[in-house]
Parts: sequence; C-alpha cells; structure tokens
Amino acid sequence: MLTIKKLTKTLGGRTLLREAEMSINWGERVALVGPNGAGKSTLFRMILGEDSPDEGSIERDDYAITGYLPQEAGEPTDETIIEIAMGVTPEMIGILRTMREHEKTGDLSHPDFAKAQDQFNHLNGYQLEPKAKKILSGLGFKQEDFHKPAREYSGGWVMRAHLSQLLVMEPDLLMLDEPTNHLDLLSLLWLQRYLLNYSGAILMISHDRDFMDTIIETVVEIDPDAAQLISYNGNYSSYLAQREKRYEQQVQAYRNQNKEIEQHQEFIDRFRQIGSKAAQVQSRIKFLEKLERVEKPRAPRKPFKFTFPQPPRSNQKVMELSKVGQSYGDKRIYKDLDLTIERGDRIVLVGPNGSGKSTLLKILAGLIPIDAGQRVPGYATKLGYYSQHRLETLNENNTVLEEVMGACTTLRDEDARSILGTFLFRRTDVEKRCGVLSGGEKSRLNLVKFLVDPPNLLLMDEPTTHLDILSIDSLVNALKGYEGTLVFISHDVHFIRTLAETTLHIDKGIVTRYTGGYDYFLEKSGLNDDRGAVTA
Repeated sequence: MLTIKKLTKTLGGRTLLREAEMSINWGERVALVGPNGAGKSTLFRMILGEDSPDEGSIERDDYAITGYLPQEAGEPTDETIIEIAMGVTPEMIGILRTMREHEKTGDLSHPDFAKAQDQFNHLNGYQLEPKAKKILSGLGFKQEDFHKPAREYSGGWVMRAHLSQLLVMEPDLLMLDEPTNHLDLLSLLWLQRYLLNYSGAILMISHDRDFMDTIIETVVEIDPDAAQLISYNGNYSSYLAQREKRYEQQVQAYRNQNKEIEQHQEFIDRFRQIGSKAAQVQSRIKFLEKLERVEKPRAPRKPFKFTFPQPPRSNQKVMELSKVGQSYGDKRIYKDLDLTIERGDRIVLVGPNGSGKSTLLKILAGLIPIDAGQRVPGYATKLGYYSQHRLETLNENNTVLEEVMGACTTLRDEDARSILGTFLFRRTDVEKRCGVLSGGEKSRLNLVKFLVDPPNLLLMDEPTTHLDILSIDSLVNALKGYEGTLVFISHDVHFIRTLAETTLHIDKGIVTRYTGGYDYFLEKSGLNDDRGAVTA
C-alpha cells in the first residue's frame, strides 16, 4: 500500500532521514515513534504530499484512499457537527438544510422536499447519516449536539467531529497524529475498540503507550542518530524489549570489532620491522584500512530517575467535602456531594467530558467558591494544584533554570538541568525567560516545579499533556515515589493503571467510588462492554 525507498530529508541543516526505507501493507497497524524533533510530523507531511523528500521516493497504491487527522483542527465554521462527520460537500449541505427546513414546518409534501430527498438518497446520505450518528455518540456527542454549528464547540470537540468524518469515510490508510489528545477516557475506550475492528491500514503517532499496545502490530522508530527508519514486529512494549536487545547486540558487535582491530594492530606493531613478516603486516594494514568501522552505539534513552524532597506529613483526613452544591448558571453540577480524602490516597477522577471532573478538582483546590455545603482541608494539608492552564504562577523575568532552582533551594544545578532535560528543556532552553515560553512549555515547567517541591496533597489535571512517552515514564517514576496524597484526572490509561488505587466515576453529578484501580473500575462498572460501538 505504501512504500518508502531510499528517502533522504534535511531540515534546518540537520539530516532527519538518510536513505531510509519503510513499507505498510494493506490492513497493517503501524506506530511511528521517536523523540520529539526526530521528524515524525515531517515524514507524515511527505507521505501526504505536503512536503517533498530531498532524495528517494514515496509510492502509494493508486487505488488506496488516505485519510488524515492532524493534532489540531482549523477554525470552526458554520457547518454542523453532523455535517462535518458525514464529510458532506457544499451541495449536500444545501440539500440537508432544505430537508430540515421542511421537516421543522411539517411541509413534507412540498416538491422541494421531495427533490431534496431524492438527491440525498442519490448521494448515499441515508447510509452515511446513521453511521455518522453512531460514531459521534461513541465519541461522546449527545443527540442534541448533532445539528449545532461547530463554532459553538471547543477545538477538542471539533477534532472529535473530524475524527468521526474519517471513521465514516473508512480510508484504506488512516493516518492519525495524536488521536487521543482530545478524548476523555470513555471516548478513548470506544475508539480503541473501534480501531481493533478497522479493516484498513493505520499509521499513527501517539504518546499513549496503552493505546498503542492494544492496537499496534508494527512499530517503526525514527532513529535520530542513524537517521534511519527501523521496523519492529509487535506492539509498543514488545518494541521496547526488542530495542534493548538490539542495543546489546550492537554493543557486542562494537566490542568484538574493537578486539579484532586491537589484535591486528598488535601484530602490525610487533612484526613491522621483521622482513619475513612484511607481507602479513601489509595484508593486515590493508585489511584495517578497508574495514568498515562499527560506530559505538548510543544507549536508548530511558526515563530519568531522581529523588525529590518528600512533602511534610499531613493529618489522616486531608480534605473533606460535606453537602457541597455547585452550579454554573442554570446548570447544576453537584448537589449534596460528600467526599473524604485521606492521607496516602491515590485517586483518579474519570467520566465523560463535561461531567464535572475539573470542577471537582477546582473545588478541592479552593479555586472556585461553592454554592452550598462545606469544604474543610486538614489542618496540616499543604495543597498544590497543577493545571495545563495555570500559567500565572511563573515569574516571567526568571530563566527556566532560575524558576526551578527557586522552587527548591537545596536542588543542585546539574540535577535541575537533568530533570529539565527529561521534560524536554534542552541545553539552551534552560536559559530562556519564562515570559517567552509557549503554553506547553509553561505547563511542563510548572510540572517540574511540583516535582522538586511537592505539596502533601497534589491535585493534577491532565499532567501528561505536552509530554512524550519518556517524559511520561519519568513522571510516573517520580509519582510512584511520592509519599503524599494524589488526586488526578487523566485519559492516559498507562498513567492511570500505574498510579491509581481508587477510582471516582463522575456522571451527571453523581460520584461513585470504586475502591480499586483502573481494571477493577472497568470490571465493576461494566465499561468494558461496548458503548454504542459500531464496527468498521
């Protein structure tokens, strides 16, 4: 279906790929992995024809249809959610709106309505619409959302509508760039089940380890040192094991060759002045001159491990909510909510988008006033709230390094630089002023500040956003050693599965406690069953 031959690409003076090769067969599920900046998005653009290789070729089957989901959608338009999902043309939009106008007035006998119906049927609209509605429902849209214009929704919800369009279209090659970024946990589970039944080929970039482990059967790594595409059979966990084994083999080959070189050089040095050995010496000199040297392999990057200061011990009852009520205008979020958080709890909040997860986290943090009830923190509770959107805590005049060093005065300079490097702040990045950082960089910097000076109640809203897999693993390692109390929201299943010991399911203002982790929650809640799933 897709064949890449001897592809070379240089960008900004750096060679991303050098005579790289790769192929994707019909129906194959492939993940493209590599560190940030390795060239994953550039390769996607070349496959889509939006960029060109310097040398080599990218060949696609003439009959293959390609569909692509970018990380971000463009500006939303007046198209409705169902119109986006159906992938309708301007012609079909006019037909649909004619039908809806007559349906609203009840004038179904009008000739324009009959004509529009015939045209809609001719364009396969009656086949597309029910499938689009099922897929939209699976991705979290409600019936009343279908006919609203996309401009009324956030970028994340518009991305879901565009993902729905691709799934309705069923392209032969489905290219997905971080498809889980804008999904809540329930929609992610639905998409995961859907893609398991997808008949076409899938090529994805993702930082969600569990998602890849479930779906992927081939991993292609962009090796930035060799500028090559290296293929591994199996899912992401299998790739990690194979990569480690490959590195060990490379190290052994490097050592064996060095040993062989030393032996030849020792012979040359020993017998160089002996006439009877001259021919053998020259033979070995020529052998070494022609020998293709094995480069010293670079060890695969691994999660950074560090020990950070433990928080002061809290009392047993860290936070208590009693009969809490909370509304936004006429919309009631919570009524008579009782919740107790105790020392050492590791709680994940799950539920559909809009169910009140972030609101509950902000109530616990004391960031929003409650309409009724009481919020009582423990007398020794030191609270920290991490949000991707809470950026005002940074001193814009400080450098990145100064900001981290100021958060923990006992932190050594080299340790601070190592931690920052793990969270994607490279070399000169640590000298940037906080005021010039992007939103993602500010979020990551705030995360580092929490790790080096943690509170004893840590509230985290989607902490893995803007992190690559290695940084996520580093964060997991840090939080596994954290001795305080943790309450968090995440749609990263690996992150949840590793850290959560209690699950609070939030839906329509009802908070249900499951005294177990992610798998226990799935089993007891029945969410392992299909939620309106439609097979591809």
